[in-house]
Amino acid sequence: MNQHDHHDHQNNSQSTGNLKISREVIATIARYATLEIEGVASLASFTANLKGWVLKKQSAKPVVIDLSDDMASIDIHVNVKSSTNIPLTAERIQIAVKEAIQNMTGIAVSHVNIVIAGVIFDEPAIPLYEVRTAE
Repeated sequence: MNQHDHHDHQNNSQSTGNLKISREVIATIARYATLEIEGVASLASFTANLKGWVLKKQSAKPVVIDLSDDMASIDIHVNVKSSTNIPLTAERIQIAVKEAIQNMTGIAVSHVNIVIAGVIFDEPAIPLYEVRTAE
């Protein structure tokens, strides 16, 4: 056993193990923090377009976490309500998500990117066609 090995062994015995927080956990925290913000209708997930083709370069998950060197970069795809001030809502989401993740996990958040995927209108939908009776 050379000195290097011995040194490593000592370090290991002093350590009680380590903590791993999965991307899924970070995504879950981000999801709840986002949904609590006024103006957010829902999270948007992209699985298929109208014809049923799977969209390329789009994630099926509304929250995408990129972890490197204990820093998290987060992309969140949201649908907002039509009555919403989008820039203000996006900023609120960014602050809430960053605080929630840092407070709960201790992981530093470098970026929270908000993608507005859609706008949900609260007004009743306009019928696509009217049924007319034959005259």
